[in-house]
Amino acid sequence: MSVTAPVAPSTGVAPAAPVRVLEQLATFRAVLWRDLFVTSRELGAFGAQVFLQPLFMLLIFGKVLTSLGYASNDFANVLLPGVIALNAFLIGLENTALPLVMDFSFTREIEDRLLSPMAIPLVAFEKIVFGAVRGVIAGLVLIPIGMLMLGVTWPLSTLLPVLGVLVAGAMVGAAMGLTFGTLVPPHRIQVMFTVIMTPLMFTGATQFPLRALDSLPWFQWICALNPLTYVSEATRSLVAPPGVQSVPLWLDLTVLAGVFVLFSVIGIRGFMRRAMD
Repeated sequence: MSVTAPVAPSTGVAPAAPVRVLEQLATFRAVLWRDLFVTSRELGAFGAQVFLQPLFMLLIFGKVLTSLGYASNDFANVLLPGVIALNAFLIGLENTALPLVMDFSFTREIEDRLLSPMAIPLVAFEKIVFGAVRGVIAGLVLIPIGMLMLGVTWPLSTLLPVLGVLVAGAMVGAAMGLTFGTLVPPHRIQVMFTVIMTPLMFTGATQFPLRALDSLPWFQWICALNPLTYVSEATRSLVAPPGVQSVPLWLDLTVLAGVFVLFSVIGIRGFMRRAMD
């Protein structure tokens, strides 16, 4: 007579890990929504941050210099995608780095996030996503305004690919912001922005195509080391006229993916070290 071994009752241990993951994702969404809600209550300050600098760049470089004859009428097709890329990238960087410095200041506001049921790396990644969302918004709202100012038109079919590039650029900028915000001491953050932001802005191929610098190879190499260059070139490759030579889109996205992984790893490690202090 055969004997059937009894089946062990289910202990309920196996589903614990998926449940914890779902709980952490729910917390992640809640924290991100809270940050976005706070942004909706600061639209005045956010609008000034988004519009002031790029609108003056478009006005001076795209309208005034063109009207005076110092720039050609086609320059607007080169300038507008670069300024839009610049806005998405820098807003993503600034809106990650600066709030992070405040969170880790003597008030230690970051402790509220660290006490939430969410892993510390996920708290850091939420900072990247939040900064990137603001960066994407900053880039998108500038598109119709820049078109009206400069009289530029883009095919409707390019808007979705441009959105994808702006998401990639804002994520890279936010990852760099996480790195700067965790590695730079709070009392030196203003110096950091002065030293880093200006070179980033003027070597990011926002006002000229990278491949147009063949006669200035030393400056071309400097621009090639700037991640912003590949956001500008990717945006320009989608909307600029055929006569404007740009870095291939696949190469731009490959570089941006590598830079994002690099700065995300460095930034999350720096965040965890600061959180443990």
